[in-house]
Amino acid sequence: MSDTENRLIVCNRQYAELYELPETLTRPGTLLWDILAHRERVGMVSGADPEARFKTISAVIDAGRPQKRNIKMHNGRVIAIMHQPMKGGGWISTHEDVTEQHRSEEHIRHLARHDALTDLPNRVLFREEMARIESRISRRETVALLLVDLDHFKAVNDKYGHAVGDGVLVTVARRLREASRETDILARLGGDEFAVLVGPLDDPKHAALIADRIVRSLGRPMTVDDCRATIGASVGIAVAPNDGTDTEQLLKNADLALYRAKNEGRGVYHFFERGMDDAMQHRRAVEASLKSAIANGDFRLVYQPQLGLPHNRIRCLEALLRWNHPERGLVSPADFMTVAEESGLIVEIGEWVLREACRAARRWPADIRVAVNLSPLQFRSRDLVESVRCALAEAELPGSRLELEITEALLFADAEATLATLHRLQALGVRIVIDDFGSEQTSLRHLRSFPFDKLKVDRALLQGAEGEGDPMAVVGAMIGLGRSLGIATAAESIETEAQLECVRKYGCEEVQGFLFSPPLPASAIDALLGTIDAGEVHNDLAQRAG
Repeated sequence: MSDTENRLIVCNRQYAELYELPETLTRPGTLLWDILAHRERVGMVSGADPEARFKTISAVIDAGRPQKRNIKMHNGRVIAIMHQPMKGGGWISTHEDVTEQHRSEEHIRHLARHDALTDLPNRVLFREEMARIESRISRRETVALLLVDLDHFKAVNDKYGHAVGDGVLVTVARRLREASRETDILARLGGDEFAVLVGPLDDPKHAALIADRIVRSLGRPMTVDDCRATIGASVGIAVAPNDGTDTEQLLKNADLALYRAKNEGRGVYHFFERGMDDAMQHRRAVEASLKSAIANGDFRLVYQPQLGLPHNRIRCLEALLRWNHPERGLVSPADFMTVAEESGLIVEIGEWVLREACRAARRWPADIRVAVNLSPLQFRSRDLVESVRCALAEAELPGSRLELEITEALLFADAEATLATLHRLQALGVRIVIDDFGSEQTSLRHLRSFPFDKLKVDRALLQGAEGEGDPMAVVGAMIGLGRSLGIATAAESIETEAQLECVRKYGCEEVQGFLFSPPLPASAIDALLGTIDAGEVHNDLAQRAG
């Protein structure tokens, strides 16, 4: 408490301890300015210069009204001071240590703008930083935005759990800091998406150097809690001002570049290019049309026979998807399967194929199977085994009459989870087939790890089967490997007699291709199943295929 002349009337022990006042400065009559001078002399207060601070305090006293302000001490403590004038003159001030409250508030503000796991700026703060940089871009300063998307991160989460996944994200954040410059702005935008704002740049090519460091760094194996994980990263780059002068345009164009990088096989970086937006618009249009096709029942199946050698009898029919577009007519799977896979719609479409193919096979002779291709995304779906079980049950079809074709690549992505799913499918009686065998570097260990029922030789290996040399030997080696392991072999895309004689010579057990029959609608299958000789199949269907 002070009087009208700013002399101390009384203070308590806590006040003296707070400001480390000697006993002489706690006596009644001590001038406020002497107390303030002591605090300045011992360096207790940080911030503005002493003269400015005295002026501020004088202005508070002269104003004659209640006021509250915070001061920061040299030791980091924060003191809240409430100034309250008294009637008749003089004033009372209360001094409260609010350091912990202040820290909590700062922490809350920090969390609102930073990622809690990696402590990188979050999407909110990153957008604010980008907005601040727009003024530099308007002055033609070169700035690059890099969007980073982790490859195969979901597989790590699924295999090791979220605790290891979080550890991987923390490692990613550390490696991003190491791969970028101190002046670059990093952020975690959410999930496994990160961003780097790079600038100023003397040359846009410098952004490629940073992107390359990021790709190589994140491609190295990581060890978290004794678990070894390998992910990778794809990077999309947009460079201002050429690729955009505002936040939204740069984010959009970097995202388009990232989409291209992921499509090119992941583990690469790609700059934005004109025309990418048109391609994305087309993709979105296809995705919307696919959703309508699912709702309207615009898909149908055709079936291509697989003949058993040497008797040329039909052993299996492969179900092939066709899209009967209301405006474009019959659309090839090559034109929509990529979009269906990337959008996740392939799971729903694949379930329909399973049910429809099993229903069709129920009408066929009991010794003829139906083959259905599984996309990688569909195979990894948690509901796959249950979907297969339900499709068989609804059609009252034995599991032994269904063949599921998978690609070799699935054996490499997550062998442990893949084999677990294959065993569950096999328990339903389903036959498992490796499609396009020879297109990947499948090891003998993979083939021995699971009792596959059939290997379908990659069609590309048959392209040189009409001449002499390595292609024929490779085909023979593929077939021979299957036979040595007790696995049936099949060759698809047989179009010439020379190709047929090649695979027959090496002991291939089943063949498929236009030499015998094109894919046929379900309505033509019944007539086909009455034919025995391969030549009869070929000649007879040449007239009926249309």
